[in-house]
Order: sequence, then C-alpha cells, then structure tokens
Amino acid sequence: MQFIVLKKRSIMLFLIICLSIMTAAAWYMLNSSSVTAFNQQEAKPRVIHLVTGEFKSKLPNGKEIEAYRWDPGTIFIEKDEKAELRILGVNGEEHPFYIEGTDTKGTVKKGEETVVPLQFEKEGVYRLICLTHPDKSSNGPMIAYIVVD
Repeated sequence: MQFIVLKKRSIMLFLIICLSIMTAAAWYMLNSSSVTAFNQQEAKPRVIHLVTGEFKSKLPNGKEIEAYRWDPGTIFIEKDEKAELRILGVNGEEHPFYIEGTDTKGTVKKGEETVVPLQFEKEGVYRLICLTHPDKSSNGPMIAYIVVD
C-alpha cells in the first residue's frame, strides 16, 4: 500500500491557485454583464407611437362639431431616458406643434410620420401642443401630456 504525502506548502499553493481562478472568474462575469447592459441601453431609443385623430358629431340643431387630439393623450418617460416619438398624421392636413418647456417643435402632415427625439433632464409634465388646435374655439384643445418621472 502506498501513501501520498502532501506537504502543507503544496496544499496552500493549491488553495491560492483555486481562489485566484474563482476571483478572476467572478470579476469577469460581473464586468461583462455591466458592459452588455450599458451597450443595450445605448443601442436604440425607446419608440413611442402617436397618431393624430379627429372626432365629429352633430348637435340636436344639426350643427356639426369636431375636435382633434393626439392619441394616446398621455405618455410616460423616465428622466434622462432616450426616446423617440413617431407621430403619424391620420386626420387633418397638418398639425404644427411644440413641446412646452423645450425647444422642440415640428409639423405632422397627413399620411406622413414625423420623428421627434426626446430626452428630458427634469421631471415634470410637458405638454405637446398643436398650434392649429390649441383651444376649444379651434376644434381643440389638441394637447398630449408627456409625464417625466
């Protein structure tokens, strides 16, 4: 019968090598997952779709009334999140607009898609306002709310 004699020094060296390999593997896994998450976040902004809509009705006296709106009327976005509004013009020939509290403005035309990049540095509620239909007297208000958390 043979016995294997292990010296204390050999056992310690083996444990140090194993511990080093486990530490390196853990460090690699943690760093590679954070890089992947960062790259995925930077890859593409979140896309939010809106359309222009119109409601029509007749009053009892026969008079026709109509109102324009953005649909959906409220969208939610995180502070500092990169997003993109894609607004499709369905009703109305064109809707010039601006986003209150920003320098963002543009025009949505019937049958076309208007792309609006969004990124807000401050929390709050921002209004997307159509200049053609800003109030009741002009078949509005055509206002959407952008809630930034």
